Amino acid sequence: MKTLIKNFKSFTNDEQGQDLIEYTLLIAFVALASAALFIGAGSSIKGIWTSTNSQLTTANNAAS
Repeated sequence: MKTLIKNFKSFTNDEQGQDLIEYTLLIAFVALASAALFIGAGSSIKGIWTSTNSQLTTANNAAS
């Protein structure tokens, strides 16, 4: 029984691998935030490209 308690205490005090888990969670958070940003900005970017395309088309027709 003493060995079990000793092993349990050493297991709870062991912090090996903690940094890896923290960095993994940080990378996951950054990836999710980036994905949300790209999804949210998608319609704005589409509007910019649509406007630019129509202006270029108008300029091309006027030059012809």
